[in-house]
Amino acid sequence: MVSVQESEYWRWPETVWVDESRNWQDAEVISCGIDLGSVSTQAVIVADGELYAYASMRTGTSSSASSEKALNAVLEKIGDMKREDIHYIVGTGYGRVSVPFANKTITEIACHGRGAVYVYGNTVRTVLDMGGQDLKAIKIDSRGKVINFLMNDKCAAGTGRGIEVVCDLLSVPITEVGDMSLKVEEEPEPVSTTCVVFAKSEILGLIRKGWNREMILAAFFNAVSSRVVELLERVGVEADFAITGGISKNVGVVRRIENKLNMKALEPKVDPQLAGAIGAALFARALYIKSRK
Repeated sequence: MVSVQESEYWRWPETVWVDESRNWQDAEVISCGIDLGSVSTQAVIVADGELYAYASMRTGTSSSASSEKALNAVLEKIGDMKREDIHYIVGTGYGRVSVPFANKTITEIACHGRGAVYVYGNTVRTVLDMGGQDLKAIKIDSRGKVINFLMNDKCAAGTGRGIEVVCDLLSVPITEVGDMSLKVEEEPEPVSTTCVVFAKSEILGLIRKGWNREMILAAFFNAVSSRVVELLERVGVEADFAITGGISKNVGVVRRIENKLNMKALEPKVDPQLAGAIGAALFARALYIKSRK
């Protein structure tokens, strides 16, 4: 029997990274992208169009403070770079208007399109962005320009927040739920609702019936993947296919989406959760260069 207890199993590890093989002072243009989401915030530094450093942090109760925290974390990691050394900053994401130091804001749809090409290559034509509060299916061209998109933001069940709720409910760390859900001998029927409130009630019912964590997670991710595939099919899935956002690192969700589409998602060159911030930083670079002409 699975026990239910209060905890913070949803907490994923924050990361900060810098490319120590390069010297940012050798670059002509330093640009920055801030992807301020409802669940996570990414700050990316791009030097002459290439990823140089990033911080991926949990979004707190204050959106503006979260953007400051992420940028300060990446600058601290670099060590000798100051905010004044950054030529242009673009804010994106759910809370982009709350990035107080941004020179400009651009929608996360445009930024994920541009960022997906950097993360996966220019063969990407369909991007699935699975964020903290919504899902987006995006069609792009070889440059990452958005051709068409659909968004579902009416319910959190198929999003990062919905998965966080299930993690706490089952007392399983969020970094482990994907692999755990694949340990079932047979795929269970999906939970019957995509509303996170009712899904929570249904999962509690499965716990009382004696279902183990693996079966419950498989049933929930089966429902999530079905919901995602419906959105993708409405926009029209065209190869190559890529996934961005935090849920892209959940192998249990990704494998089920691939199976339902009968299509393999591309393997990323860098963390796909950074796609939005990378796209924003690349837009920032282009805007700065344009402003100098």
